[in-house]
Amino acid sequence: MKDQEMTVVEHLTELRKRIIWVLAVFVVALIAGFFFAGPLIEYLKQEPIADGVPIISLHPSDALRVYMQFAFLIGAVVALPVALYHLWRFVSPGLQEHERRGSLYFIPAACLLFITGILFGYYVVFPMIMQFMTGMTATIGADPNYGIAEYFGFLFNMVIPFGILFQLPIIVMFLTRLRILNPMRLAKVRRFAYFGLAVVGITLTPPEIVSDIMVTIPLLLLYELSIWLSRIVYRKQLREEAEWEKEFGGFETDELVR
Repeated sequence: MKDQEMTVVEHLTELRKRIIWVLAVFVVALIAGFFFAGPLIEYLKQEPIADGVPIISLHPSDALRVYMQFAFLIGAVVALPVALYHLWRFVSPGLQEHERRGSLYFIPAACLLFITGILFGYYVVFPMIMQFMTGMTATIGADPNYGIAEYFGFLFNMVIPFGILFQLPIIVMFLTRLRILNPMRLAKVRRFAYFGLAVVGITLTPPEIVSDIMVTIPLLLLYELSIWLSRIVYRKQLREEAEWEKEFGGFETDELVR
């Protein structure tokens, strides 16, 4: 009992050290983000997405708020692979050698999909929404002027969710590895998943059919990609189980007979 208690304490100590490492990287990246936030803000302001609409400051703290938002985002993006790596190091002792090597590839894949989702949200979804909103403002005879804090806050609220949504294949692969999901179950609920993703795509885009299609189709393709990856993981699990049964099944039967 005491040994088991010490093992739990050692695991908690290791977890605490890894969390401290991740927080330290995040803080350093957060501080560095303040230096990179200025050029990044200037670059995004010059992008033609806002259609030349003036971006103004409406409150004395707007500039600090925007700098904090960008610094936090930069810190989160930099700390993400570090956090995933330390999570992998923490759980890897409980994995087999081939599982340890295979799960390591989740880290760059998750980071790549997160960045891809952000770019998709910024270059595809956000321009459509801004064009629609600017047109709606013009229909009521108002001159559009965007507060800088509100503009970038709206940008983050639209873009970051797509970075999270694009993690769907990685999450499905991970849950398949844990035997919580399998490709048959995912295919069985395909209709409901399509409906849910279509609702998400329509909710996040202007009420215009082209915009809805341009956002919904990539989400549906992500789901199909998730099923395909889940099928690969599931078939590999079946092969591993067959090999294990072939190697140890007879031995266990002999032991039971004795």
